[in-house]
Amino acid sequence: MIGNRKRLSSGLSVTSKVFVRSRNGGAQKIVREHYLRDDIPCYSKACKVCHDIIKTDAAGELPRFILSENPSKTKSGLRHYIVVDTNIILHAIDLLENVSCFYDVIVPQTVLEEVKNRSFPIYQRLRGLVKSEDKRFIVFHNEYAEATYITRNKNESINDRNDRAIRKVASWFGTHMKTNHSENDIGIIFICNDADNRQKARAEKIDARSLVEYFDDLPNGEDLRDLIPSDINSGVDFHNENEASFPEYYSNSRIMAGVKNGTLYQGMLNISSYNFLQGTVQVPAFRKPLLIVGSQNLNRAFNSDSVIVELLPKDKWREPSTTIVEESNIGSNDNANDEDEEDVGSAGSGVVSDKERILLAQEALKATSSSAGVQKRLQPTARVVGIMRRSWRYYVGQIAPSSVSSDDTGNASKSCFVILMDKVLPKIRIRTRKAKEFLGQRIVVVVDSWPADSRYPNGHFVRTLGEIESAEAETEALLLEHDVEYRPFSKNVLDCLPEEGDNWVVPDLVNTDDPKLKKRVDLRDKLVCSIDPPNCVDIDDALHAKPLPNGNYEVGVHIADVTHFVKPNTALDQEGASRGTSVYLVDKRIDMLPMLLGTNLCSLKPYVDRFAFSVIWELDDNANIVKVEYMKSVIKSREAFSYERAQTRIDDKSQTDELTESMRILLKLSKKLKQQRLDAGALNLASPEVKVHMDSETSDPNEVEIKKLLETNSLVEEFMLLANISVARKIYDSYPQTAMLRRHAPPPATNFEQLNDMLSVRKPGLSISLESSRALADSLDRCEDPQDPYFNTLLRIMSTRCMMAAEYFSSGSYGYPEFRHYGLAVDIYTHFTSPIRRYCDVVAHRQLAGAIGYENLDLSHRDKNKMETIVKNINRRHRSAQFAGRASIEYYVGQVMKNNEAEHEGYVIKCFNNGIVVLVPKFGIEGLIKLEMLGDVNTAIYDEDKYELKFTDLQGKERRVAVFDKVNVDVKSVKDEVSGNRKAQLLLR
Repeated sequence: MIGNRKRLSSGLSVTSKVFVRSRNGGAQKIVREHYLRDDIPCYSKACKVCHDIIKTDAAGELPRFILSENPSKTKSGLRHYIVVDTNIILHAIDLLENVSCFYDVIVPQTVLEEVKNRSFPIYQRLRGLVKSEDKRFIVFHNEYAEATYITRNKNESINDRNDRAIRKVASWFGTHMKTNHSENDIGIIFICNDADNRQKARAEKIDARSLVEYFDDLPNGEDLRDLIPSDINSGVDFHNENEASFPEYYSNSRIMAGVKNGTLYQGMLNISSYNFLQGTVQVPAFRKPLLIVGSQNLNRAFNSDSVIVELLPKDKWREPSTTIVEESNIGSNDNANDEDEEDVGSAGSGVVSDKERILLAQEALKATSSSAGVQKRLQPTARVVGIMRRSWRYYVGQIAPSSVSSDDTGNASKSCFVILMDKVLPKIRIRTRKAKEFLGQRIVVVVDSWPADSRYPNGHFVRTLGEIESAEAETEALLLEHDVEYRPFSKNVLDCLPEEGDNWVVPDLVNTDDPKLKKRVDLRDKLVCSIDPPNCVDIDDALHAKPLPNGNYEVGVHIADVTHFVKPNTALDQEGASRGTSVYLVDKRIDMLPMLLGTNLCSLKPYVDRFAFSVIWELDDNANIVKVEYMKSVIKSREAFSYERAQTRIDDKSQTDELTESMRILLKLSKKLKQQRLDAGALNLASPEVKVHMDSETSDPNEVEIKKLLETNSLVEEFMLLANISVARKIYDSYPQTAMLRRHAPPPATNFEQLNDMLSVRKPGLSISLESSRALADSLDRCEDPQDPYFNTLLRIMSTRCMMAAEYFSSGSYGYPEFRHYGLAVDIYTHFTSPIRRYCDVVAHRQLAGAIGYENLDLSHRDKNKMETIVKNINRRHRSAQFAGRASIEYYVGQVMKNNEAEHEGYVIKCFNNGIVVLVPKFGIEGLIKLEMLGDVNTAIYDEDKYELKFTDLQGKERRVAVFDKVNVDVKSVKDEVSGNRKAQLLLR
């Protein structure tokens, strides 16, 4: 290899590498050229030289100079910029995002590329910092700057070359700022946690520091040291290195070979919500999920980690545990500074009761039993031997009071435990000097590592959210826990909005030069109205209907034309794609798009002109489609109804105006559409949906009620379903490889095994059929209890939990038979009708616009790989939004019940050795009643085959409680002193 460099014109030079490659006896000369520039600026506002060069030589748009002319000072008074190494980005990205000292940061291009190759999610977060004008992060393209480009030396590794390149950037900036600064002296501090690289930098006269050293020279450095990740916190030892608590993970080569030859399996770990020492992994090779029991077999895996598991011998296969084991009851007296306690096995340690130990020990022997019941429930067991992808994120919890010493002076960092809000996760050990100060606070932590010789994962403190049980802290906590993006929209995003703001109006369609506007159909003469929940402001959809001369009906669904404002590949589009969906909490809404669009310009408000995307059918009297048309349109809604107000108007026979008559047509046709779906096998499942009423003056929750569904709810639902089905067919016809669709897979029979077994034991003669969705629907209709009208609803709720989750997908990912939506009993489906709050619908709108020739479809929605990335994110965001919404309801229901203890009806839905789970329909909540709250724990006998728990209650009477039993319970709200969570406490009457 021969290298040389030559000067070109216009500030360019080129370096070339010449390779000679021999193939088939011949020699081939290969020349690779790398172009370099001498006019790449430093981007510092203090540098007059670079400003003058750019003003003189640059053409077109000038680059923005971002680095402050008056940057932060150290204790010693040094004004400085920061150059960061790759390991700082990878291990301390949350510090860079959240800590106030990290401004005016220079990211060498070499670092950016290394981060991209090692962690794409962190790379995206780093790009977000660079785009944020507030933080003043710049990327310096050292690989294209003549002054900083270096070639790789002979026998030098690529890592060593890159380290040298990063040091070159720090050195060049130091010299450059000394030579070209304005009035202020500005130094360069190179932050690097690689000791060898730091030593080499110092030898080259670079001010190189570790994170600890840098923080120690800042005015508030002592407070900042607690924020340093444990795995790069030099000198901090969390554990006893002589203790080996967990098996080491297999090597990558062994894992790859094992997966290939079928001796190892990969899947996602799901930890039981009732026993944190038990998890399952679903893999295609087995009919039932693989069962993983005990901390040794779980082997440091977190819930939702992608894990590699190894099957255990058949003599170790067992049935799932029937004992409740909570993390808060295991090792609650552990010392955060001591690793000498016994390991947590299947039975645990700490304050587990003698009764629980006996029950767990009995379960360990069940695998040797030959009873039919045990054999029926037996599952293959496995152990975790590797982690493919960690699910680690920001976690919210509170300092465990028992881990904070009463004589802690707060002068030195000490270890303590953080109990997380998510009860299936282990506590995290952190070091902080402010443990006492953080008691009673919701705090955010990050997991850094979980070594094999540590019983607990190690992490570090990030920030506080506020007092436990304050509405602000609890709301922010649940958003963080469910990974919901809730920060305000950035300036780059807001800059994409129309300049007219609130004053934007629909342009003149006639006197316009815009060819797209001329394609719009003027539908402002149609009697369009919207029907939504009360006080809805982000109105996605509106409808109209009218009779036709031939006896058929014209029916239109009009959807907010969000894509008129959200153009592909803009900052606004990228933010919407990242958020994926709006999130609805009890007290607030986290918007996918800025409020100007969601509640104003896109919202189909009444009495004003709005752009829409319309689907218009001709339907016969039986609601069969005669023809369908799709068009971009302009509409003017006549009225915005709530469900209740629309129902009242339809039912009022004195109302005979055209708008009311059109709603009556819609209602009549919607009933026929629903019957068609049910006849085809659509499922009518249930979930306990409640609404929390807030006080209009104090915003405090004051009442809970079950949501009432009216005929108008179904009216809107049926036509939204029809629009989604019609659009799905159209976009699939045009884009068979990349159409944005939604599928719902049929549930495996194993999902319903336990529920059917419960029915056969507790309700003989009743069963659920799974041959098809129609068979399932019909069997659910037959499962009635004449003595209890609510039983059928209860069974539908429990059946819902046995179903697979629906998912978005790109049409090229599956064969057409797998497109089917099992719950709706249709062969193809998408989401088109809510683009204000769902990004899937935005993509469907763009694809439909391309399908009808309105505009060309952007490449990002025609590329299979890019569509796969989009659907993966929106599936994750959709699940997170659902869980966050439910968590918000649970929190506020708990607040309502604080001062409203009362007796209510409940239903037993689960039985364990040491407790029961009861669903209370009034509040839509379920609560765990532990054995010690029921009666004498020593008298309890659990009959697993009958799903029945027998015990002597607190009054000395013998009681039997079984699944499906109706029970009376006292419901009140209590605060869990260990986790800080407030939850419903149920006491059996």
